[in-house]
Amino acid sequence: MRFEKISAALDMAGCPNRCRHCWIGHSPNGRLTVDDLKYVAEQFRPFTDCLTIDDWYREPDYQDNYKELWNLCNHLSDTREEHFELISVWRIVRDREYVKWLSSIGLKTAQLTLFGGQKTTDDYTGRKNAYNEILDAIQILLENRISPRIQVFVNKDNIHELSSVEDLIENLHLEERCRSFGGEFSFFLHQGSCDGENENLYDIRVTPEDLQKIPQALVAHTLRYFHKNSLSEIFGETERKLCETLQNDSSTASYVSERPVFFIDKDFNVYPNITSPKPFWLLGNLQTDGINTVLENYIESRSYAQHTRLHVPLGRIVKEKGNDESQRLFTKGDYVIYLLNQYCK
Repeated sequence: MRFEKISAALDMAGCPNRCRHCWIGHSPNGRLTVDDLKYVAEQFRPFTDCLTIDDWYREPDYQDNYKELWNLCNHLSDTREEHFELISVWRIVRDREYVKWLSSIGLKTAQLTLFGGQKTTDDYTGRKNAYNEILDAIQILLENRISPRIQVFVNKDNIHELSSVEDLIENLHLEERCRSFGGEFSFFLHQGSCDGENENLYDIRVTPEDLQKIPQALVAHTLRYFHKNSLSEIFGETERKLCETLQNDSSTASYVSERPVFFIDKDFNVYPNITSPKPFWLLGNLQTDGINTVLENYIESRSYAQHTRLHVPLGRIVKEKGNDESQRLFTKGDYVIYLLNQYCK
């Protein structure tokens, strides 16, 4: 078994938040060690000439030894990766060395997530004072010449609060302040995929008439970010239309790739990075099953979800789990994953 590239991400410390939109889902935080990270790299190393190791797949840099882990991950990897544009908001407001370090390794843009105003953002983030910490993080980033990029997950529950986000962008003069140091402010909104915790928000998923409620300035930012001409290209089609289109689709599909990405949880269970790491996506456990079994299960599509998608026609899944009266908006790819997870349950 050889792969062109393998990326493996170990959930070493978990996450300080319990976001209601999180596509990965909520699971208990662990506290894995540097030796555990080295162990994971050793397991995957024989199967590729291009290995990338990360110490997180929820909140990056959550652990105190984030500098050591960054250096170690680069040492264990075959390619030196740039720091991903997700950062730890929890850390940036508590550790003033953190932003200096981010700047020193070349980070130019950092993404932050809002859900509306203070109360709604705190509620959706699952942590008190999250909104104020995000505002503090914006200021800290700007002071260190790092451009904030704001993301908003929108649904029927918070779409009426988008004007407060628009006001925030204007009142903080984010576009002008980023330009002052040669940076570029960016913003986008979308409904997110309907898996993990966001699956629980299915009932309040946006429908076509909701798109008219989005302030035009935020529409313009979003279209510019995604390089699209209309919101329908971003939000997709109604579930009813997708059901009509897909119910006679006899195709099946494989999720096996020559460049797979794997999630490894605190207990060393391994999942493909396709959707939320649910039991029906489980490939095995590194410690009890071994790496050969894990990778064979992946290649042979032996997880229940992979096996289902490979052998059950899409139209059958749509007919059994789709809602042909729903006006909720989905992109096709997100809708297929949503129905596949419902089918596998």
